[in-house]
Amino acid sequence: MHPLISTASLAELLAGPQPPTLLDVRWSLAGPPGRQLYAQGHLPGALFVDLDIDLAGPPGAGGRHPLPEPAALQAALRRAGVRQDRPVVAYDASDGSVAARAWWLLRWSGHPAVAVLDGGFAAWQAECRSVRAGEPAVAPVGDVVVRPGAMPVLDADRAAALAGAGVLLDARAPERYRGEVEPIDPRAGHIPGARNAPAAGHVDQDGQWLQPAELARRFEELGLRPGEPVGAYCGSGVNAAAVVLALDVAGVTAASRPAALYAGSWSHWCTDPTRPVATGS
Repeated sequence: MHPLISTASLAELLAGPQPPTLLDVRWSLAGPPGRQLYAQGHLPGALFVDLDIDLAGPPGAGGRHPLPEPAALQAALRRAGVRQDRPVVAYDASDGSVAARAWWLLRWSGHPAVAVLDGGFAAWQAECRSVRAGEPAVAPVGDVVVRPGAMPVLDADRAAALAGAGVLLDARAPERYRGEVEPIDPRAGHIPGARNAPAAGHVDQDGQWLQPAELARRFEELGLRPGEPVGAYCGSGVNAAAVVLALDVAGVTAASRPAALYAGSWSHWCTDPTRPVATGS
């Protein structure tokens, strides 16, 4: 299954005999709560999954959005109706930067067929496609089995090593990467050697993903060479998943050798005062 799916292709699948499982993953640090948006309107048959509760462990030493425990993730995905033998499509408000977290976790868990809706809820609604309000009457029962390890994960030491021996991409906004501002975490700057690749650069002004050739050219301009080991991080491990997705869509990485994710990301790195911090470009 291609990691991105268009609204037209999704509508066709939903009308078929074996529709995919739909996950509504809308979330924003500034609010409003995703569940509130879901209740106001969502794709028919979609179930809401909470980024903070279902797709992350409790915040703490591991960062603001550490990886969830496999048993907890499995229970959450089953509550959302995720089945092992049925494709899953995740969507967020528009640009896929949050839905990519669900895509990555399902891939990490070993699910074979997962995609992100290109353009998200905004694109679906702009085309006047069917939307439902309220909570679903009956929640389906899933049978997915979470077997972590199908996607590579970095800890702080491996992230530092990759920044020197390969390419480590920082998905945050340029001003946060440069250390000019830091609205959330206790220290400003970036991991020494990391290169800035803002997740916002993967989409156009309407939240639609760039074509694979455009994405590939963007990574080439960042100095990424074919076959070179690559990883990504961001503030808390959410938007970095969109970088992993973009590398996949661009064909820069292969399914047999995907990019690695520093799950704790900056929210983990900066808590240790002995870890070095770089600023500027």
